[in-house]
Amino acid sequence: MKKDSFLLGIILGILSPVVGIIAFYFWKAYPNTFLDFFNVVKQNNSLITALMSFALLANAIVFTFFINKKIDKTAKGIFLITVLFALPVIIYKLFYS
Repeated sequence: MKKDSFLLGIILGILSPVVGIIAFYFWKAYPNTFLDFFNVVKQNNSLITALMSFALLANAIVFTFFINKKIDKTAKGIFLITVLFALPVIIYKLFYS
């Protein structure tokens, strides 16, 4: 895979939110198990919104890094996944939170 590729951006765009979710878990609920953490998150709308926002923040950080390095094709892939992930977050926030 080339260093500057759209596919790499898509992969990074998918993996970055996972890292953001793991970071949020360690920040908010580390002594508890991951399963207990997700059970609490499912029951609390404000935690769901915070978790999704943290995941999007991780994508924004990776996107900014690639934009600043002028690795544009990869940045476009990250941006696409960020937008696709942000739309359900916005819909959830507007209608269910």
